Amino acid sequence: MRFIIFGPPGAGKGTYASRLARELKIVVISTGDIFRDEVKRNTDLGRKVAEFLNRGELVPDEIVIDVLVKKIQGMPNSKHGFILDGYPRTIEQAKALEKIAKSDAIVRLIVPEWVIVERLSNRRVCKKCGAIYNLKYLKPKKPSICDKCEGELFQREDDKPEVIRERLKVYEAQTRPLIEYYKDKLPILTIECNSPDIPPEVIVEKILQELRKANLID
Repeated sequence: MRFIIFGPPGAGKGTYASRLARELKIVVISTGDIFRDEVKRNTDLGRKVAEFLNRGELVPDEIVIDVLVKKIQGMPNSKHGFILDGYPRTIEQAKALEKIAKSDAIVRLIVPEWVIVERLSNRRVCKKCGAIYNLKYLKPKKPSICDKCEGELFQREDDKPEVIRERLKVYEAQTRPLIEYYKDKLPILTIECNSPDIPPEVIVEKILQELRKANLID
């Protein structure tokens, strides 16, 4: 099973992908996580990527494609199946993916802008372990302190409202055309989430139901 989870920034791709991966016993390949790790480690790639992320822009295709190829080649267990989170985001990335690996379906998340802004602007991340919290829906026990490792919580630059709105504009302009590109190539399974407080397990179950209806899983 190889599929792409597709949706705007803040749609919940990472959360749903990780839960689906456990359920389906496949791996998640997240270009966003790869880039954030590079930024955290202050590598040459990380410094280059940070310039784009902090402006709410997409990382250039040539960088993203190179990173994805190396990741898939370096993960032997990806042969059993994977979920792509955050890739592809442009037509060029989609064409490159076709040369690397076959995909079975697209899971398309539909989320209103106000839900995304509220969800992301309230997100906080632990500086030490990377655990994610939400000031409204998943609060830490102590303000600004991680429950797991007691690290300091912070707001990512790309989670500030003005950057979120810019990211959504970029998504609309550059990424939405992928639906047109894929509509005659792959099954597109549409999942709607119209509230910021719908539990992740509810959306995950909806996705699994759609995968079963499409005869992609048992």
